[in-house]
Amino acid sequence: MLNVAIVGASGYTGLELIRILHCHPEVAVTCLTSEQSAGRKISDVFPSLRGRCDLLLENLEPVRVAEKADLIFTALPHKAAMEVVPTFLKLGKKVIDLSADYRLSDPAVYGEWYEPHLNPANLKKAVYGLPEIRRAKIKGAKLVANPGCYPTSIILGLAPLLKKGLIHPHSIIADSASGVTGAGRAAKVDSLYCEVNEGYRAYGVGGVHRHTPEIEQELSLLAGEPLQITFTPHLVPMDRGILSTVYAAPLKELTTAQLVRLFEEFYDGEPFVRVLPQGCLPSTAFVRGSNFCDIAPLVDARTGRIIIVSAIDNLVKGASGQAVQNMNLLCGFPETTGLDGLALFP
Repeated sequence: MLNVAIVGASGYTGLELIRILHCHPEVAVTCLTSEQSAGRKISDVFPSLRGRCDLLLENLEPVRVAEKADLIFTALPHKAAMEVVPTFLKLGKKVIDLSADYRLSDPAVYGEWYEPHLNPANLKKAVYGLPEIRRAKIKGAKLVANPGCYPTSIILGLAPLLKKGLIHPHSIIADSASGVTGAGRAAKVDSLYCEVNEGYRAYGVGGVHRHTPEIEQELSLLAGEPLQITFTPHLVPMDRGILSTVYAAPLKELTTAQLVRLFEEFYDGEPFVRVLPQGCLPSTAFVRGSNFCDIAPLVDARTGRIIIVSAIDNLVKGASGQAVQNMNLLCGFPETTGLDGLALFP
């Protein structure tokens, strides 16, 4: 039995980790931390857990946490994660970090978008945890940087085309819409019900959203050359889910049928990527609560432009589900263990 700790368990990603791991036959959750709710039962913070997980939340003391766990999920804000991850690694623990702290391999880029990195040496050791692209490296990692939610939906949508050199790498535009849980659980005016309900708005416009360098880093690696994209996120008045619509100029004439076959071949055998038949489009409703990414590629017959639509649950494939998928790879469990649940519909 693998003992795991969740550091930062009182947020939505922490809750989702507990929900998923509760059904994992090889895992026991042995430690939960929360600075704001220490001393309370996790089931008092999240009543949905009552009678299934009633662990007391603890203050974050890295050595004490490490004594209780073999593997540690860090579900902390940026900067807070890199303050504790080095200690866990020195104590011989495997870490899956759900923050942005280890996603960018270049400390200068991290400093430009966030702040100076406290332990840049670990950036080179971290493996970007997108299993469909980095499975072999994840299996041998000590530190996995769990991808962001927007990047997951966009990278999976573009990987087959960039790998095959079928699109102009500097033509990419991505519009993504996310549910409000993507903003976290902390009280913020922009996330209040009356601010969000009955509205649909863009934010982080003009290349300033912090997921931009992460997306560009991974797409550049796939393309084999540096690239930039136009990325605009949107906030949708729903709890969870991301729908990304990505546009790119083809380098040769393609049909929708050819694109669908290309994607089917590229993702053949992938347990959590579903390439939809021609004529079908993804919906967040059909991946809600699941670890699936649904993708539909097509060609705009009028303009010749390629369009890719992808849908994920931002809290599952976009965060905690993908983290458990990475844990399974790290620990030698079947990759789908604990993640076989179907979407919650309606």
